[in-house]
Amino acid sequence: MRVKTFPKGVHPPRTFKELTASSAIRTIEPPAKVVLPLIQHTGAPLSPLVKKGDRVKKGQKIADVEAFVSAPLHASVSGVVSAIVDWPHPTRGVFKAIVIERDGEEEERGKLLSVERIEDLEPDFLRRWIREGGIVGLGGAAFPTHVKVSPPQGKTIEYLILNGAECEPYLTCDHRVMLERPEEILIGLRILARACGAKAAFIGIEENKPDCIQLFEEKVKQLTIPTTVVPLATKYPQGSEKHLILAILGREVPPGGLPLDVGVVVNNVQTAWALGRMALEGMPLVERVITVSGDCIKERGNFLVPIGTVLEELIEFCGGFTEPPRKVIMGGPMMGIAQVSLAVPVIKGTSGFLFMREFRSFREYSCIRCGRCVNHCPMNLVPSQLARLSEFGAFEEAERFRVMDCIECGVCAYVCPAGIPITHRIKVAKAEIIRRSRKGGK
Repeated sequence: MRVKTFPKGVHPPRTFKELTASSAIRTIEPPAKVVLPLIQHTGAPLSPLVKKGDRVKKGQKIADVEAFVSAPLHASVSGVVSAIVDWPHPTRGVFKAIVIERDGEEEERGKLLSVERIEDLEPDFLRRWIREGGIVGLGGAAFPTHVKVSPPQGKTIEYLILNGAECEPYLTCDHRVMLERPEEILIGLRILARACGAKAAFIGIEENKPDCIQLFEEKVKQLTIPTTVVPLATKYPQGSEKHLILAILGREVPPGGLPLDVGVVVNNVQTAWALGRMALEGMPLVERVITVSGDCIKERGNFLVPIGTVLEELIEFCGGFTEPPRKVIMGGPMMGIAQVSLAVPVIKGTSGFLFMREFRSFREYSCIRCGRCVNHCPMNLVPSQLARLSEFGAFEEAERFRVMDCIECGVCAYVCPAGIPITHRIKVAKAEIIRRSRKGGK
């Protein structure tokens, strides 16, 4: 099998995917209560369309905003809005959320698509349909999908890439969706290609998922749009969209640029699956598949979970802990976010939860100038220098040295023998630069 990849990055000695890779997707019982934060995507926060005491149906739109970079929110269960309150959020600390107490099975479905006629539908119609479904990138960034497939004037999209790399250790939810739901994924691929105008498509899958590669090499033969399955090296961060484009097409996204600058749109395979399901069932994005793993949860696996399910409920469904975790992470161990509360809900960008009895912790020493972070940085940055500039508040200088191009993959901190939290310091610099930009540079 000939595999493609990109320069630098890391080859983790073990990915721990064997813990859940063979676990078929299980559907968890809808909880008695869901908590739906009013920010679940990259973009503008939403405003509620309901109030306390309102009865809502599963699939009903309950929050929206007019901003272009946004995606509406839908009720993931039928029931009564019991509160709109501040609630622990997995990435924002605390944020306003709509709480729904479940009371029935009523559903409100949207517009189905004629699967045979997808290529005849107008791209503008498909973009509006995608937005109304609340679809965002399900790889973790949660960028609104209708924005991704709306190239600005003067830009032409040549290729669509579906991201099936799933390079983060431990996570296997995309792997299982590819194995168990290929038909819906390919319907989603056709919708995305038609919406953005791509004339050909690629599906990038790491070589450690040979079952998926073989399955899709057979399935894509039935598509009318030319589609190629590309085996990729098992390497981190192979699932970064800029590195997928480089590995598959040899095109380099310019500094500060976007994939559309090189004629490409990249979407996660679960995003395509969500679109395929919506086309067939009319249900907007109200649930997703996540991985639950780690060394102190009783039942690991991949679960189809209503968005808004509180983590405590998920833990109970998995049988609880074998012993209390020392660290809880939303996402993978490389880019995931450590959690301080088990009251956080599953949001659209949740790819998994890890419960760790042991975790890597180092005493921090002074930089020994070994250059390992430079040698492994997939963005060709000088991470040690950026971290040092951030530490001393030299944010303008850090910006000149391209700190905003950092994709926060965590490779630099992973390889640093001095235990310096390089990625964290770079994140601080980026946040400060953005804050100052919003305040006119002050």
